[in-house]
Amino acid sequence: MRNRFLTTLLTLCIAAVGILKAENDKPFVIPELRQWQGADGMVAISPSTKVIYVNAELADAAEAMAEDYGLLFGKAMKTKNASKAPKGTIIMALTDDKELGDEGYSIKIDDCIAIEANTPTGAYWATRTLLQILEQYEGTHLPKGTIRDWPDYALRGLLLDCARKFIPMDYLKTFTKAMAYYKMNTIQVHLNDNGFKQYFGNDWDKTYAAFRLESELFPELTAKDGSYGKDEFRQFQKDAAKMGVNIIPEIDIPAHSLAFAHYRKEFGSEKYGMDHLDLFNDNLYPFLDSLFTEYLEGEDPVFVGKQVNIGTDEYSNAEKAVVEKFRYLTDRYIRFVESFGKQAMVWGALTHAKGDTPVKSENVIMNCWYNGYANPADMKALGYELVSIPDGAVYIVPAAGYYYDYLNLPYLYNSWSPAQIGNQKFEDKDPVIRGGMYAVWNDVVGNGISVEDIHHRSYPGMQVIAASTWSPTYKTVPFEEFNHKRTLLAEAPGVNDLGTFKGEPNSVVYTIPEVKPGKRYPHAKAGYGYSVSFSLDGAKEQPGTKLLSNGITDFYLASPTDGRMAFVRDGYLNTFNYFVEEGKLVDIRIECTNTATRLYVDGKLTDELKRAKRWASEKVSYDYVPTLCFPLQQTGNFNSRVTNLKVENFVR
Repeated sequence: MRNRFLTTLLTLCIAAVGILKAENDKPFVIPELRQWQGADGMVAISPSTKVIYVNAELADAAEAMAEDYGLLFGKAMKTKNASKAPKGTIIMALTDDKELGDEGYSIKIDDCIAIEANTPTGAYWATRTLLQILEQYEGTHLPKGTIRDWPDYALRGLLLDCARKFIPMDYLKTFTKAMAYYKMNTIQVHLNDNGFKQYFGNDWDKTYAAFRLESELFPELTAKDGSYGKDEFRQFQKDAAKMGVNIIPEIDIPAHSLAFAHYRKEFGSEKYGMDHLDLFNDNLYPFLDSLFTEYLEGEDPVFVGKQVNIGTDEYSNAEKAVVEKFRYLTDRYIRFVESFGKQAMVWGALTHAKGDTPVKSENVIMNCWYNGYANPADMKALGYELVSIPDGAVYIVPAAGYYYDYLNLPYLYNSWSPAQIGNQKFEDKDPVIRGGMYAVWNDVVGNGISVEDIHHRSYPGMQVIAASTWSPTYKTVPFEEFNHKRTLLAEAPGVNDLGTFKGEPNSVVYTIPEVKPGKRYPHAKAGYGYSVSFSLDGAKEQPGTKLLSNGITDFYLASPTDGRMAFVRDGYLNTFNYFVEEGKLVDIRIECTNTATRLYVDGKLTDELKRAKRWASEKVSYDYVPTLCFPLQQTGNFNSRVTNLKVENFVR
């Protein structure tokens, strides 16, 4: 019935699609389109183009198309609920096309642009495709043709370690929008973890640990240096769902659990390490029951989505008794989560923890990261659904010196798909492989890495993983072409967390003739690969005098500690060996890269803050990273005169 109605509806387009001519080349889209049949000619698009939705369920997708067009090109379109599609409109309607599945869509681009999908999510993905194509035509045209597109894998995502490095909610929201722009549909939020004790004098009591979610039952458990309120975390998940992104919260037990031992020392294991929960402590289980219940119960639970990850990885297997108790806990909390109507996810550990105690596998999803902990073929035989997240291919650990600082993008694009888990290769689209993810782990606590550093590493990986999880079996664009063209697309409509500007290399891309106190400017920041220069007629400044800020980073003419020029972001103070001199006119230039921040005074390099070793003890060192995305948004109250500020794209 729905198909017959839709067929009638689409004939109402003033110019029918008719027989397509194979003229227009396949548009560049991330992830690549599965099917494209080009026609001859272009369709004009403008803010006056209306977005019509036939089914009420598609209102959100239609609004997203209209609003995001405005964010990209300056003025939003308008939407309308109607059953007719006059010439020059975008129309979307639900259909019943088994080939498209839950996330697929079709688009016929002719005198009207007709979107069909089985679900609102599929229709939303179609709008992402249209917007990416429109970016390449400055929002004014679309090439005529027909698209049919659907993913190879149902789960395409990122794990983000928010525990050892707090990730503010504002960034979670903008990155979710970027994920959605590239049809990535899952973010696993790692809510608790701890640093390594060797960086803290081998003292568990001093070792950093955090649990990032508000708890009313156990308020002292919640981290004091950054956490998510229940209401904001709940709303975050609901907003993400409107963009097709599923948020999977993870409470990691019984290892990586030092935050619980800090809260109540008896919960930690003296024998296996205080970051291991004491599985033989009878008081532990009522506590964990209560904690999970706090977020799972009620008509509007804090954990909104269908899945919850309970951790269960990297626990000691030194003794059979502890292995059996570990397996008991794993089974217990799989079933506990299911009792609230959720699907349980676990980290693969059952090869490492092989034993006799049964662990439920039916309808359980397992993150397979290291085959020594969970042999994927064996886990398939046991009945688990698998998520491919192999550490040797997709783990980012910023500035740690192991795994990847930046992912190997050519390998991931050319050679990897979720079917490859470590050294095991499954058949493409094996139904046991639910999908693939990559991960950002913030193992080294206190190493200066900022949220902007994390983004600089994770965003390119996201674009490539999007291509290799949605369309690994039909990619045709060579990596070199893909790698160039991906940089020409927006992170997402209205999102510029990289702090980029349009402009040729070594060109001035933004200027402020005079930076005056108490002013607000349109751009938030200049990212890595940019320099910021200005003339500074020095005056007496009090310690703590800011030149520019943006709510994330403060750039000081006089630092709060000793009055030197400095910047603060993510709680880290980085200070140049330079004081503003009263009555002296100088030219200042700050170069910002992803490994160093350089200060030039009158053309001479005065100080370079660069990635360098710091020592936690005589034998333990780590790399500290003093990077800066220069803030441009809000000026402070300063006395010096600052003129001729320029942002230059100095390296690409």
